[in-house]
Amino acid sequence: MDTPIQLTRFSHGGGCGCKIAPGVLSDILSRTAPGVIPPELMVGIETSDDAAVWRLNDEQALVATTDFFTPIVDDPRDFGRIAATNALSDVYAMGGRPILALAIVGMPLDKLPLDVIGQILEGGASVCREAGVPIAGGHSIDVLEPIYGLVALGLVHPKRVRRNADARAGDVLVLGKPLGVGVLSAALKKGKLDAAGYAQMVHYTTLLNRVGADLAQLDGVHAMTDVTGFGLAGHLLEICRGSKLQATVDWAKVPLIEGVAALAQEGIATGASGRNWTGYGAQVSVAGGGEMAPWQRTLLTDPQTSGGLLVSCAPAELDRVLSTFHGSGFGDAAVVGSLQAGTPGLVVQA
Repeated sequence: MDTPIQLTRFSHGGGCGCKIAPGVLSDILSRTAPGVIPPELMVGIETSDDAAVWRLNDEQALVATTDFFTPIVDDPRDFGRIAATNALSDVYAMGGRPILALAIVGMPLDKLPLDVIGQILEGGASVCREAGVPIAGGHSIDVLEPIYGLVALGLVHPKRVRRNADARAGDVLVLGKPLGVGVLSAALKKGKLDAAGYAQMVHYTTLLNRVGADLAQLDGVHAMTDVTGFGLAGHLLEICRGSKLQATVDWAKVPLIEGVAALAQEGIATGASGRNWTGYGAQVSVAGGGEMAPWQRTLLTDPQTSGGLLVSCAPAELDRVLSTFHGSGFGDAAVVGSLQAGTPGLVVQA
């Protein structure tokens, strides 16, 4: 009997955990000239936002993004589903609705059966069908590690674009999905993730963030981003830097996937978590001069694959934001902190 293919054996790091570390990426981008910046470009690379936005006319702007990575799970169909959900999330995080996608495919053709590759592509296609998006083309190459993802295009009204740089002092922060995907993926690689843990991991990573388009219709929602490879701390710091504000996070209110705290306390973590802390840890402090426990820091920096939306909204809009999340199937959505005037950075109440 043939042994099932284990996709994670082909990758040195899976999902959004294989992103270039934030400090290294910042150094690379600092050496890159911005090039031509036409007036139609509403959002570019200036604040490390989730997608580019190009104004088409007074009623429409085009949201353009791409995301792809190596396997985070062994099941090929689940890998395709997770990668596609993650890629579409960037459109939703800008307040847009996706209209089409292009597939990005890199596969070691001498190692993976064509049937396995087909299952990966079908997994991605199934998510696009759920989102009402056609896969209208793409590009494929023969490479050493399996890679799959999408170019995703969407539309949004120019006045409904939600950047990560438009948060306001006094805003509250709402996180749409619980943290812990990176820890679960590390446990999977170590053979320490049970069936229930795997089911949770797949559930959260394939839950489309389409609620972002609805949240963008609320005037009190000022900024949005999705929490992915740089962890909650990293993506919140991008909001802080872009908006020139300081954030406070109440650790006790941060939702966690069931079981991940115990796994993190056992020392299970991705290498990306440590790289994230090296990249931005100097901008994180603990209220009262205390320290976070190592497992808490692991989860604060845990790379999320297809993570939740992080919303910055006016306090008066909070009830509507939470009801929009909860009514759209995001029952774990919770208030995790706030923004205030101050030097850009993150203060954790541990």
